[in-house]
Amino acid sequence: MKFINKMLRDEQGATAIEYGLIAALIAVAAITAMQGLGNQLSDTFSEVSTEMAG
Repeated sequence: MKFINKMLRDEQGATAIEYGLIAALIAVAAITAMQGLGNQLSDTFSEVSTEMAG
């Protein structure tokens, strides 16, 4: 019984999970932003290449 009470009061695991969730959300936001930026850069370089070739 003491072991169960100790585990219920221990918040280290919950904190680690919270930090993990925050890191995952930041990673998803960064990947999404990079994909959008990558598409814009690709379009820009294509336009520059077309202008230089033509």
